[in-house]
Formats: sequence, C-alpha cells, structure tokens
Amino acid sequence: MELSKYKKAPKNINFEDLIVFQNDDYLLINKPPFVSSLPERTGDRSLSILKLAKEHFEDIQLCHRLDKETSGILLLAKNPEAYRNASMQFEHREIKKEYHALVNGVHDLESISVFLPIAILKDKTGVKIDRKRGKIAETVFFTEKKYNQHTLLRCYPVTGRMHQIRVHLLCLDAPIVCDPTYNGEYIFLSNIKRKFNLKESDEELPLIKRVALHAKKISFKGLNGEVIEAEAPYPKDFEVLIKQLDKFSS
Repeated sequence: MELSKYKKAPKNINFEDLIVFQNDDYLLINKPPFVSSLPERTGDRSLSILKLAKEHFEDIQLCHRLDKETSGILLLAKNPEAYRNASMQFEHREIKKEYHALVNGVHDLESISVFLPIAILKDKTGVKIDRKRGKIAETVFFTEKKYNQHTLLRCYPVTGRMHQIRVHLLCLDAPIVCDPTYNGEYIFLSNIKRKFNLKESDEELPLIKRVALHAKKISFKGLNGEVIEAEAPYPKDFEVLIKQLDKFSS
C-alpha cells in the first residue's frame, strides 16, 4: 500500500503552539509527525524543527532527534552551557525517556529488556541486529494495555540508537503498527470493528498512516540540578487510533 501522499507535514505550524515547557535554558516541544528534527539533505528542505526553532531562538540546538514519522517530546537547548549539560546526561544515560508504541499481536511484557547491538545498513535507510559490528543498545518494555489483536506498550530506551525501539520490538515478534520496514502490519477499522461495511468502489485506508510511535515523556536535570519533567499529549492521529481500539477492540 502506498501511503506517501498522506505523509506530509502540516502546512502551517505555529512553533509556539508546540511548546510544552521552557525556562531560560531549555525548551521542550511536542513534535508533530512528518516533520524532520533537522533539515533534510534531500527532498523537501523547507521545514524542520531546528529551522522553526531558530526563527524564535538564535542560539538554540537540538539535544537529540526523533524520526520524521515519530511524534512527541523533543528537547532543545537555548545556550551552549545548557546543551553541554544535556549532552553529558545523554552520554551517561541519565536522561529518562518514555515512548508509547502500538504493536501487532497481544503481548505480556513486564520489564522485558532487549539488549542487542544495532548496526546501520549500508544505504542508511534502516538498521539490523549485528552481534559482531553493532553498537550496544538496550530497551525495556512494559505492556500498557492489551487489545484483541494489538498491544499498547511503554518503551524505555536506555541507549539512543537509530530505530532502536523499532528493531528491538521486531526481535520480540511485536513489530510496530504501520512500520513495514520492520514487518509492522497496517491496522484497519475493518480489522477491529464487527459488521464493518465498505463500498466496493472505496479503498480502505489504515487507521494511522505512519509508524505508531510517540515520545511521551522525558526527565532530566537542569543546570542547577533541578529535575525537569515534561509530557507530550498524543497527536490527533495517535489519539484517534487508541480511541478506536478502546471502542471496538477492548
């Protein structure tokens, strides 16, 4: 199924509407899906979180990245000292992040840790598990809610490798919904709703048209040692997906 025409960034983004927390040093935003964290080298270069942020804060820097399709909490630093502070915490794995993922299948995961090394593919479009050449990667998973054919998971990445959560879930035979790169199947209303009728002339589209992954929470220490925590509400597509599952698949 070709969904590329639906994977477009919002035309008008008010950057200030994305902010969920800020102080003199840090800015935390709720990144929309289909918006790159950094300017892309190819394709549409007109929109990225960093470019939008620099229109408001000249010295701002991204402290980490989210995949283009992934929504949720993103940390930016307003000055070099704040950036160094966050970078050290990322390096020492002191920053806590929580992601929510809807996956295929029904799974009971209670503090299940996947500790498998990851290597980037030669074409840089994805990753694979590589025990010889891969870099150390660890993710811990918990079941948040089970549905008839799917599971909502809480995911806690200890490291921060490219596509880490996605490939580690594949290793658990729990690929993320709408993630064909890692064997994730699409989810349709007809899969979960009884007596669903679709006209023969109509094509049914998936309930979500991107990888069903959302960065929900983050916790780190500011320059004065104070703990800063923030949470990003689900964007509309993820929220509608969960509501449909709650209604028809619980």
